[in-house]
Amino acid sequence: MATDKGTRPPRSRAPRQWPSMADVARLAGVSSQTVSRVANNRQNVDSATREKVLSAMQTLGYRPNTAARALVTGRFGALGVVSFDVGAHGNARTLGAIADAAREAGFSVNFMGVRTQTEAAVHHAFQHLLLQSVDGIVLVESQMLDTPSLRLPPSMPVVVADGDTGHEYPHVDFDQAHGSRSVVSHLLGLGHRTVWHLAGPADSFAARRRAESWRRTLVDAGAPVPPIVHGDWTARSGYRAGIDLARLPEVTAVFAANDQMALGLMRALHEAGRSVPGHVSVAGFDDIAEAAYLVPPLTTVHQDFEVVGKHCVALLLDQIEGRTDGLRRRAVEPVLVVRSSTAPPRPGALT
Repeated sequence: MATDKGTRPPRSRAPRQWPSMADVARLAGVSSQTVSRVANNRQNVDSATREKVLSAMQTLGYRPNTAARALVTGRFGALGVVSFDVGAHGNARTLGAIADAAREAGFSVNFMGVRTQTEAAVHHAFQHLLLQSVDGIVLVESQMLDTPSLRLPPSMPVVVADGDTGHEYPHVDFDQAHGSRSVVSHLLGLGHRTVWHLAGPADSFAARRRAESWRRTLVDAGAPVPPIVHGDWTARSGYRAGIDLARLPEVTAVFAANDQMALGLMRALHEAGRSVPGHVSVAGFDDIAEAAYLVPPLTTVHQDFEVVGKHCVALLLDQIEGRTDGLRRRAVEPVLVVRSSTAPPRPGALT
């Protein structure tokens, strides 16, 4: 019985054969041992030969066998990163800095985003990365809401970047307290009676540390502590908060917990007829690339994310390679950048 042409079973295809190390060696005109040294990022290969091998790998689409490489080197050549709020400017910059530092050290990066700040969610992300054969994991801006401390697989090297997990793991963080204190002290030093604070989300570890330092600096200076105002890191939330703050004549200085909220705040003040810094001084945090080009240029706190990325990778490599120098915390001190969005209050504004 003839089979209708349209119902013929599809022909089976042979499995795709990926190029082997021997194929790369033939194309590059070198030995398989040389290809292995390049694939494992060994240093005993001259630069010209390394370039020939890498070019052959790219031409053929060669994919190194990570399992075999791990047997030889003890490494898979990949680091994992877990982060909660990837939309936040600071977290995004930290992720990019870690990826750059990892690449310089010869590692790729596998990323996992986590929506809920719970221990179960973090464990799920860690298990996913373990299946991807990573050598170590960086946990970014961690704050567990359902447990006082975080317990992670003991065999996996872990570094916490700018977060709080009970301080049982090596960690790298910005000195958020120093950054906030420098902003508030600057505004008080200009002659403002007090400084209002547009804080980040209440569940953010960085936002809470900035707010705590703002409050403590005011108390230490004997200045009144105004009611805190919360945003969600976005310019939109800063704009909404600014509409309310613009109605209060006693507001002469505002410290926003990030530059995006400061941007929205400045627009709301402008629309309400309150000039910056003539009527209200505004300062932010992060020093985004656009901060110097706002009208007026924004006083803010500069954070060196590249240094954070390098410290995170260095601490992971210390664990991976068994180096123990006792150093488990590296702090990066932010720097206040004074621009023209802050100035002394107008005469009569404090009466």
